[in-house]
This record gives sequence, structure tokens and C-alpha cells, in this order.
Amino acid sequence: MKTNRFYLSGLSLIAVAAFAFISTSAFAQEPTKAIAVLHPTQGNHVEGTVTFTKTGDEMKIVADVTGLAPGKHGFHIHEYGDCSSPDGKAAGGHFNPTNSPQHAGHDAAQRHEGDMGNLEADASGKAHLELTDNMMTMSGEKSIIGRGVIVHEKEDDLKSQPVGNAGGRVACGVIGIAKP
Repeated sequence: MKTNRFYLSGLSLIAVAAFAFISTSAFAQEPTKAIAVLHPTQGNHVEGTVTFTKTGDEMKIVADVTGLAPGKHGFHIHEYGDCSSPDGKAAGGHFNPTNSPQHAGHDAAQRHEGDMGNLEADASGKAHLELTDNMMTMSGEKSIIGRGVIVHEKEDDLKSQPVGNAGGRVACGVIGIAKP
């Protein structure tokens, strides 16, 4: 009888430990998909979505935006997921967890992690962009989750420090975990 109790107690402990390990592992994995829904800042009509899909060491970014003036518009991840101010400035500056001194395009070796270059709107104000990035993550200190996505009124010149001379903010969205 005592042997059965010890045997059952041991099995119970093993089962509980296995469940705890599986549960912790499932929640500790890096998310693979995120989305930001863009809303216009005061006086603007810009809307859209930006999806982020992680595959291996790369992040695929797909943006679909409407309501823009024709031409190029700076497009960045900002440090805070706060779109509460009418001008979008509550989102703070460019997301730059490594304190890189260099603002540049998304394909530059030295840049802010949040630099994504420009969206280009057609004559009807629609922009579609697809790019792949290898600096962004969805976990750890460089995670984009909970950060803000900003679309600017003007073209990012990809060189002026620290923000590319892209002008005001016409849309803001917060990056959240999406269903895979």
C-alpha cells in the first residue's frame, strides 16, 4: 500500500512538472505575427494596417495605407505605443534600443531599429509596401510589440538626424500580437 502511494505521488509530481514545463514553454515562445491598425491624427484622414510576420531571423512587413497625399511618406516604429495625443507625438521618437546614432533606411547596416524608410502613395492616396527586415524582434529588449507605428506627412530623406526631416505625424497605430 505504501509503495502505491509513493508511486502515485511520484507520478503526480512528474505530471505536474511536465504540465508546468509545457505551459511555460508555450507562453515563453516569441510571437510570430503582429499588427498595427493605423488611425489618423487630428486633421488627417490616413488609415491602414501594418502586419509583421516573423520567419526565422527575418521579419516581413506589409503595409496598406489610404488617405495619403500622393508621394513619399516617412514610415517608422516609434518608442511608445501611445497614440493618445492629437498630433501623435505621445508615441515618442524613433524606436532605437541600441542607441544607434545613425538614422537611415531599413536596409542600412547602421540605423535605428524602427527605421522603415518611406511609403509611396499613388495618385489616389493609397500606398502598399512589403519589405523584409533582420533587426526587428517580437521579444526581448528589441521587441516591437507595444511600440507605435507612425506615418509622416513628408518624405524621410534617410539622412537628417535624428528623424529624417519627415514632418508631422499623419497616422498612428500600436503594434499588438496577432493571431498566427
